[in-house]
Amino acid sequence: MRFFHSYAHHVAISDSCGEILRDVYQIPRRRVHVIVNGVDEDSFGPDVQMGREFRSTIGVPPNASLVLGVAGRLVKDKGHPILYDAFSEFMASHRDVYLIVAGSGPWEQRYRELGPRVVVLGSMGPLELRAFYNAIDVFVNPTLRPQGLDLTLMEAMMSGKPVMASRFPSIKGTVVVDDEFGFMFSPNVESLVEALEVVAGEGAERLAERGVACRKYAASMFTATKMALAYERLFLCVKNQTFCIYP
Repeated sequence: MRFFHSYAHHVAISDSCGEILRDVYQIPRRRVHVIVNGVDEDSFGPDVQMGREFRSTIGVPPNASLVLGVAGRLVKDKGHPILYDAFSEFMASHRDVYLIVAGSGPWEQRYRELGPRVVVLGSMGPLELRAFYNAIDVFVNPTLRPQGLDLTLMEAMMSGKPVMASRFPSIKGTVVVDDEFGFMFSPNVESLVEALEVVAGEGAERLAERGVACRKYAASMFTATKMALAYERLFLCVKNQTFCIYP
């Protein structure tokens, strides 16, 4: 960090990261470029039939009232201790809810201990992930710490799914910028359980409406094409200061 001021340009992957560089480290605004990460819009998209078939394959029944999903490394700082406890409490009073876990790590076996309504898939490839996102109703990101920008949130929204996420500036300021896109909670068990109850009360039709809004926003903000164009402009800016002046 002590070298920050010696760099000619800085790339921040979220608005909140950009604010930290400008306001905390006092980097001049003209040297800070916010370029949001992007995902391949062709690899992640809504596919109802794919989701239905994937549910059948992994043993989630057609009458499931709510199917939640979480993906990524199954480690403590990603919030799996609070999701584990919150879902344990939530499923006790909701008999037809399911949680699909895509990823591997120390919490993999713990999730398996919750029984058949928690489906642990392990690590997954891109095509499998597309099926995973289409099989869920809502994606959960319970991270315990602020982070740059989590690709899983963007992948879920690009797949047309609303999201539940910890209330951190990097997420609220760039991803869940509108309440229509999902639900935010404090990173603790009680707050997550409260949010889960709200989600359960909405119903499939309302959640699907939120998903449409998520897809529209993600397709306008989080594409790999948009990210590539932004980096192209940055490289031009490095060579010619004229390109550093954004319209």
